Amino acid sequence: MKYHYRLYLFILMAFFMTLPGYGQFKATSKWKALFAVGVNYPTTDGFVDGTYAKPINFPTVNIGIQHMFKRTYGVKLDYGFNRFRNDDGSPEFKVNYSRINVQFVLDPTEYFGFLPRRFRTILHAGPGYSFTTPLGSLGDNKQSYLNILGGLEVHYAINEKVSIYTDVAYIYGLTSLDDYDPVLSGLGAFNGSVFNVTFGLAVSLSGCQYCD
Repeated sequence: MKYHYRLYLFILMAFFMTLPGYGQFKATSKWKALFAVGVNYPTTDGFVDGTYAKPINFPTVNIGIQHMFKRTYGVKLDYGFNRFRNDDGSPEFKVNYSRINVQFVLDPTEYFGFLPRRFRTILHAGPGYSFTTPLGSLGDNKQSYLNILGGLEVHYAINEKVSIYTDVAYIYGLTSLDDYDPVLSGLGAFNGSVFNVTFGLAVSLSGCQYCD
């Protein structure tokens, strides 16, 4: 009997916690720190002929800070690190790919009336710079070039200050691969684009300045 009473009490508490008026889950904090981990896929055209990476590579790590000028738009500065390696059938290599981007951030959630209260969508895009460093004896084939990043985040608010989110992003490299003679002398060089899928936390650094 006590077990059932506790179960009913738990269900009742959970119900009231999810009511729209219980917590202000439409919060958009002025300053946020973001941290996410996931996987990456580097495009095949970024490598010299005959080499290619695995379709799914780990890790991808993104760290950023976001500032909202208004509830619906702002900017963020973020750093990303990726590692990828050769797939079966390709000569062996490992590459560290890093990038830093300044992005415009748009939150169109209020225009989507069908989304539950705890959810938010974030569009982000902006220019940046990429650095690729092959590991081991291939280190001379470093590359650096401009990029443009675009992506979509979906946030779920745990409370007014913390949310979990997933981010799907594409980093387009504004460059072309150098010519190598012989081709294998360019093993590990990468002048391409990278597709990322990450999962992480967004934490308010400024309280709840834009809570409803």
